[in-house]
Amino acid sequence: MSLNVALQMDPVETIDINGDSTFAMGLEAQKRGHNLFHYQVKDMSYVNDKVKAYARPLTFRREQGNHYSLGDIQHMDLGEEIDVILMRQDPPFHMGYITATHILEHIHPKTFVVNDPTSVRNAPEKIFLARFPELMPPTMITSNADDVRAFRSEYKDIIVKPLYGNGGAGVFRISEGDQNLASLIEMFQDFYTEPFIVQKYLSDVRKGDKRIILVDGEPVGAINRVPDEGEVRSNMHVGGEARKTELTEREKEICDIIGPVLKEQDQIFVGIDVIGDYLTEINVTSPTGIQEIQRFDGTDIAALIWDAIERRL
Repeated sequence: MSLNVALQMDPVETIDINGDSTFAMGLEAQKRGHNLFHYQVKDMSYVNDKVKAYARPLTFRREQGNHYSLGDIQHMDLGEEIDVILMRQDPPFHMGYITATHILEHIHPKTFVVNDPTSVRNAPEKIFLARFPELMPPTMITSNADDVRAFRSEYKDIIVKPLYGNGGAGVFRISEGDQNLASLIEMFQDFYTEPFIVQKYLSDVRKGDKRIILVDGEPVGAINRVPDEGEVRSNMHVGGEARKTELTEREKEICDIIGPVLKEQDQIFVGIDVIGDYLTEINVTSPTGIQEIQRFDGTDIAALIWDAIERRL
């Protein structure tokens, strides 16, 4: 079964071939005989109940500095000429991202979009988490300064971060007695139109922030991301170190609870973050980590993702 697969993503020139999950998924698609095409969100249009994009045939190679080739631009009808779209542009989750999901709804599931655009739109990482209050740390979503002060008074040591941020950007730790809280709240209120998220600081983050990958609702692998000395964020692009790990019983319990919900919503490729005993994020927009997991334990998650997609088709 040869499929036409469109990668809706950021420019291919900037891909880190040793860490990018989309690159691994594209290589696996080619291995299976599928044809790749690339376009950016800005290249997509809704035209009289058709969804079209200026796309280019794409070939990936695992060659540093020579990892892709792009063919000539084609004005393609995504609903007629494409079988699968991998929606892989990076967050932040803003109105542009939301609009893209609305447009893709017009062709899904005839053209199968991964992950389901309606479910992605209804599951922004930090808000979707609130569907599972028994799994998450003490959490507040607010833009009210008095509520934030009361939250810190109760929990002493807190994390404040943008509600729709990504990659660890804008994450602050404010401990008891830190006099920067008022200024930080003012900055968030001025910079963001939406509320922000406040959580109890989890000291277990020093042991690592575990990224667990679920495919079609089932956990298939994990890495532990340990923050750099003096850093509160564990994201690998800000210095977090990836380490081999295994799932604890608590982490298996978390996956058992959220897995059926993800499967029901056609969230085929999801990455969750767990610190200690707590679920801290559910990443459905553009999860990463599959290449690191494969290097540690040999699990080919890109192949498992394509197995799940092909079962659906």
